[in-house]
Amino acid sequence: MRWDVSVIEAAKIQNELRSKIRIEKLEKKPGLIAGVDVSSNRFSNTLYAGFVVLTFPALEEVERACATFETTFPYVPGYLSFREIPALLKAFEKLTMKPDVVCVDGQGIAHPRRMGIAAHLGLALDIPSVGFAKSILYGHAGEPKLTSGSIEYLRDPKTNEIIGAKVRTKAKCKPMVVSPGHRTSVDDAIELCLATTRLPAGKAGGYRIPEPTRLAHEAVNQFRKSFM
Repeated sequence: MRWDVSVIEAAKIQNELRSKIRIEKLEKKPGLIAGVDVSSNRFSNTLYAGFVVLTFPALEEVERACATFETTFPYVPGYLSFREIPALLKAFEKLTMKPDVVCVDGQGIAHPRRMGIAAHLGLALDIPSVGFAKSILYGHAGEPKLTSGSIEYLRDPKTNEIIGAKVRTKAKCKPMVVSPGHRTSVDDAIELCLATTRLPAGKAGGYRIPEPTRLAHEAVNQFRKSFM
């Protein structure tokens, strides 16, 4: 896949690749899932990318891998994959355990060209992927009830097709926006989000962010700070 391109070329590539995305039910229950994220210092083109691999459903960390990458692609909403995926691929190469599903801090097909970073990364790795985003990039949905586990489907404003969901992972907290990336379904994205938001035994309180992407966020920020 090409990454060192202009924004205009990136849009063309996204439109070409969208037909290769497979939205389908997971073939099997995952045993290992990975959370991924990318961090950077403000105004810097040095990216710090990481994977955190967890057992599922126990959510016990078994491996993490991080890498740095110098990007030349600008930060442009809707084109995050061209900026961040090369860094993530470097981190993925360091893993000794291949996850069954990758959970990405970003959009899957809930994207104007159906090619958010979760979809693009899943296609690049040929691994089932889902997007766990903190806000809507594309689509419309009602507001879920305030109780934990409540959902409202996210629909494409042009076709009214369901492309994801707003999921209330913690009561009275802002919902997550989830969508399938590649080789997963909307239902898979919802189920994985809710299944991975619960806390490991012995901890109280709870988080709004699912454990895979929450731990990946912590990992890449710790990694970034180690260079300061």
